[in-house]
Amino acid sequence: MSERTGVITFQGNPLTLIGPEIKVGDAAPDFTVAANDMSPATMADYAGKVLIIAAVPSLDTPVCDMETRRFNTEAAALGDDVKILTISMDLPFAQARWCGAAGVEAVQTLSDHAGASFGENWGTLIKELRLLARAVFVVGKDGKVVYVEYLKEITEEPDYAAALEAARQVVG
Repeated sequence: MSERTGVITFQGNPLTLIGPEIKVGDAAPDFTVAANDMSPATMADYAGKVLIIAAVPSLDTPVCDMETRRFNTEAAALGDDVKILTISMDLPFAQARWCGAAGVEAVQTLSDHAGASFGENWGTLIKELRLLARAVFVVGKDGKVVYVEYLKEITEEPDYAAALEAARQVVG
């Protein structure tokens, strides 16, 4: 498994990402994660949909909370062809609790805790912390990546407008 050192920071401290750097034009890598009910979820489950995939360190942190709530609010304007996934290392039970408390219903939270499959395949697994780095990907209906943002500093919010625009461009 490839390692990319110093690509991201946490409060200014450099960290190592495990896995490949995903680029626009790449085929979306597969993954196996757990839904809130513990059932497995894979890329194949979302075939034919436009996906906004937000990788976050933990829903129980302020920036991840804000980001997921923001995507939940934006989801209503995107229509049925777009699915927003937030993937973290949080346990499925914690994700379900957080979604209930936050009133998040339009974003599907998924847990990479068991196998780190998403983190390793999408290049977001932080070696030192075994958490996911903050990143946003948009995948078109054809399974190709059309937008990528790895946040250099994981305590910063993503460029929501750019990700949402990329999703709108490929819905048509």
